[in-house]
Amino acid sequence: MLNVSGVSAGYGGVPALADVSLNIEQGEIVAIVGSNGTGKSTLARVISGLVKPTSGKITFSGQSIEKMPPHEIVKLGLVHVPEGRHVFGKLTVAENLMLGAYTVSKEADIRARMEFVCGLFPLLKERKNQKAGSLSGGQQQMLALGRGLMANPRLLILDEPSLGLMPKLVEELFESIRNVSREGITILLIEQRVLEALELCDRGYVIQNGRIVLEGPGCELIESDMVRKAYLGM
Repeated sequence: MLNVSGVSAGYGGVPALADVSLNIEQGEIVAIVGSNGTGKSTLARVISGLVKPTSGKITFSGQSIEKMPPHEIVKLGLVHVPEGRHVFGKLTVAENLMLGAYTVSKEADIRARMEFVCGLFPLLKERKNQKAGSLSGGQQQMLALGRGLMANPRLLILDEPSLGLMPKLVEELFESIRNVSREGITILLIEQRVLEALELCDRGYVIQNGRIVLEGPGCELIESDMVRKAYLGM
């Protein structure tokens, strides 16, 4: 479904990614794990068109997308839920969700997406008239995820969804991600919580200093000496 081949990128001439390659098959949960500042979020932005690569190729369902603007990439079904939630605090939950459906033109399709999202996250239906800024951090993350789902993604990029959440809420969030995957949506999960991400994913990639240094099934990466020493404190 997604193929990233030899991609490099940076900001103002400072490199952030170097020759990164990865692939995602339809229906998978694939995790990108690593410490802060290793290029994880830059990779998400490059794939979704927010940052242009300096070299390399990105194809989504066989179509080259590395030069496409973000809104065109969204129309293809590749949706990025960025780090930090970024809900519109003065708008209601329902209004935030509707903004996620800006690429969906038919009213019937928008209603169907709203029913789908509210089915996955009943709390959003209960709080639909509440201002998004009054929600807790975990509820805002749920809203950000629901807003991404309103665009009818085939592949959903989740960038650090657990950031700033309490452990109990992290558990609930990862269960929500599992439920989204069960609905047939492919997921690229970018996470600092290495153990939880690798337990959840089908396959994972470890990134250090802008380079992929290890890849494989999540269960195998957990047992890797490098991962255990660098990220799991074992």
